[in-house]
Amino acid sequence: MRIIDLMDGDTNGVQQAAALLVEGFRDHSPHPWPDMETALAEVRESLATDRLSRVARDENGAVLGWIGGVSQYDGHVWELHPLVVHVDHQGQGIGRALVRDLEEQVRERGGLTMMLGTDDDHGQTTLSGVNLFPDVYTHIARIQNLRHHPYAFYQKLGYTIVGVVPDASGIGKPDILMAKSLASRADS
Repeated sequence: MRIIDLMDGDTNGVQQAAALLVEGFRDHSPHPWPDMETALAEVRESLATDRLSRVARDENGAVLGWIGGVSQYDGHVWELHPLVVHVDHQGQGIGRALVRDLEEQVRERGGLTMMLGTDDDHGQTTLSGVNLFPDVYTHIARIQNLRHHPYAFYQKLGYTIVGVVPDASGIGKPDILMAKSLASRADS
């Protein structure tokens, strides 16, 4: 496996990355990319100059996974958006490798923090299906992963829950905000 930039002229790679979005998020409701048209628009948007778009490819050039990064705060912060791995290749370290690669790409560009949002639309954590107000912080401190929510994957990679947007996807469907420092700190 090799991880490389997804380039605008790589029509086959762009198509494969879009197909991963459609398939990889089909169980999400609402589906953020329900068809190839919306998925292709997302992939093409990731090819802008203020973004990173990286793919993991096998020895035959097939796209196994795709990750994007969006520059924010004058490049000090980057949002990881999105991450998807082909369903037949999940659990093999591809997602981990893509995240590590994106972090390195961001460091090389002077980025200090990576952030991401990971929705809980399906009751996968104790943050879902409840009113998080008025004491949002207590709910975050007591979070439990009930059904394989991706926040645990990101925690294993060093990300910390830094907040939550209650009801982001509807009543009782929060967006869990996570971040990781990429900065070298003399004081830590």
